Amino acid sequence: MMSSPAITEILASLVAFDTTSRNSNLDLIAWVEDYLASHGIASERIYDATGTKANLWATIGPAEQAGYILSGHTDVVPVDGQEWTDDPFALVLRDGRAYGRGACDMKGFLAACLSRVPAMKAAALARPIHLAFSYDEEVGCVGVRGIVEKLAKAEVKPLGCFVGEPTSMNVVIGHKGKRSLKVRVRGKGCHSSLAPQGVNAVEWGARLVAHIRAIADRFAVSGARDALYDVPYTTAHVGIFAGGTALNIVPDESEMVFEIRAIGADDPDAVVAEIEAYARRELEPAMQAVDPQSGFDFDVFAGFPGLDTAPGDEVVTLAKRLAGRNEHGKVAYGTEAGLFQAVAGVPSVVIGPGSIGEAHKPDEYIEIAQLEACGAFVDRLIAHCTEVH
Repeated sequence: MMSSPAITEILASLVAFDTTSRNSNLDLIAWVEDYLASHGIASERIYDATGTKANLWATIGPAEQAGYILSGHTDVVPVDGQEWTDDPFALVLRDGRAYGRGACDMKGFLAACLSRVPAMKAAALARPIHLAFSYDEEVGCVGVRGIVEKLAKAEVKPLGCFVGEPTSMNVVIGHKGKRSLKVRVRGKGCHSSLAPQGVNAVEWGARLVAHIRAIADRFAVSGARDALYDVPYTTAHVGIFAGGTALNIVPDESEMVFEIRAIGADDPDAVVAEIEAYARRELEPAMQAVDPQSGFDFDVFAGFPGLDTAPGDEVVTLAKRLAGRNEHGKVAYGTEAGLFQAVAGVPSVVIGPGSIGEAHKPDEYIEIAQLEACGAFVDRLIAHCTEVH
């Protein structure tokens, strides 16, 4: 069997590419393509509409059989405004840690998988191992949709998907579903001395903000519960609310941005529908009595389905065996796993090296021991895929 290159050696190459979500990831994709090709493995790009970003899909082993996906994103969050001890795009090894932007979230996982490619190629795989590397996860799980839509039409469906977000190699079987909305409030402006003749977009918007908070309070007090989450119920949160130009002008427009994060027992689209129905039924009639052109414009600009894999599913049992763990959990943050399961119908879990608490921060790092634990996980997956089932 061919020896595997050091994970940190590959990680250093990956970190050197500034794949902040606003940038192209094609240079990194080309590097991975060349690396795979050097081991005799073909890969396929799935581009975005602009052609400046791409997912990468590669299969090692018999493609006609059902196998397993190792999935991770190539983009990272910005370093703007952060104070780093060293260059964030030059990997630094120090005190058992690897420092660099994306080292934890989640190029460490990509490097661990790629380090085992020689072993995958040398093994007599009875089931294939697929590598799925995506773009623009950090801005709403955008890129992976091109992969999952293709998988949804595939004749042979993979048996499972392991999404390598940083979980400290714990087995995560669920995450909340999310909907992100922008709401524009259309009012009618006038001089503030004639305020009743206008439609105050800030005040009417504030009523909707208050209603969203009331819904959040309802979930907190009496909503469904899932004890595996740190916040065990569905949440609603208004992050931005802006409008108005001067005190003596009734504002004719305001805008808010809010989100819903739902546990598996709740439907985030139903919560969105409830909020919009309130605006249409309770607010717009009074607004339009003054100005028929006033009202609310709702835009769901981002979102992803939740993940709720049953603890007894084969992919969960396998993940625990490969990781050497008996327990499982759920996380509040979102991942691409929900899309693999909801759109492509591929049972999924989230498991990867590093702690989410170290992600997105200056001096982001990953413990080298975590990288090695992830490599061992992939080694056991290779062994599993050589068995006759």
